[in-house]
Amino acid sequence: MSHIQRETSCSYSIVTNSNDSVTLRLMTEHDLAMLYEWLNRSHIVEWWGGEEARPTLADVQEQYLPSVLAQESVTPYIAMLNGEPIGYAQSYVALGSGDGWWEEETDPGVRGIDQSLANASQLGKGLGTKLVRALVELLFNDPEVTKIQTDPSPSNLRAIRCYEKAGFERQGTVTTPDGPAVYMVQTRQAFERTRSDA
Repeated sequence: MSHIQRETSCSYSIVTNSNDSVTLRLMTEHDLAMLYEWLNRSHIVEWWGGEEARPTLADVQEQYLPSVLAQESVTPYIAMLNGEPIGYAQSYVALGSGDGWWEEETDPGVRGIDQSLANASQLGKGLGTKLVRALVELLFNDPEVTKIQTDPSPSNLRAIRCYEKAGFERQGTVTTPDGPAVYMVQTRQAFERTRSDA
């Protein structure tokens, strides 16, 4: 889970009612200790590297510093619910992301996304879908973005359902540096069609 690009817009919220506002803000250096705690929670460790990849605080400070991520074309966000941080999200430019990721990609407008809710107690309540929808809306606000892709583990059924509810379609199974993944996409055309139908 390391990729992203600086976006011109840095905040977007999906509001379904006064108690359900999911907002994204750019992550700052001040968020790194909180991110370290989140990345070591068992429901996140399960899908982001496993037990052997649990990061130290120094690892998080080195790898997730926003200025470091920017060099890798990765933009980190903190998801907020009613003013409280509830998760981490990132977007990245797929083209040239390196380390064996998306080597066949030729479109500079393709963005990849990753995210996780911080609290296991919030899983299964639709917040992940709202977070993904907010991130998709934010990214498609950039006219250069043509497609958004993601790559959950085939066994991460909760994530796959979340992406489908947020408008992503399965394209098949791919092999990534992390192993097999379900390749899922949402094109700009599909996004705009969904918005015009609403």
